[in-house]
Amino acid sequence: MRVKFKKLNPDIGVNIPAPAYATDGAAGIDLAASIRESVVIHPQERVMIPSGLAVDIPGSDLVGLVFPRSGLAAKHGIAMANAVGVIDSDYKGEIICPVQNNGQKPYEIKPGDRIAQLVFVPVLQVDIEYTNQLTSSVRGNGGFGSTGK
Repeated sequence: MRVKFKKLNPDIGVNIPAPAYATDGAAGIDLAASIRESVVIHPQERVMIPSGLAVDIPGSDLVGLVFPRSGLAAKHGIAMANAVGVIDSDYKGEIICPVQNNGQKPYEIKPGDRIAQLVFVPVLQVDIEYTNQLTSSVRGNGGFGSTGK
């Protein structure tokens, strides 16, 4: 499947890495910080980091999901403030990553640093129907922790 990207920053592919899969088996396309100078994110602070890209998702049966990069999250506490960003097929604006520092130390993002990953996932839109009764299940309405720790 071909998905078109629009470069909103002419430095993409020159000084800022172009979106790409890091390996043949990668599920996510790396997104880089499209910034002119470094940004320091202090503990518990959020900063909006532009990607310099817009994407043309070809139909409502596909969504782009923006996830944090595993290494940044595990090593430094750097994650997406919204956990996972959703790019609907009809959104044509810039992909902006709300980066949050959940770590204990300030973290510096430099121009071109890979900050997130974009994964494309199929979507099924459903017809909504209201009912007074749901089908029964073993779990029922058991909430958080009802199936174990």
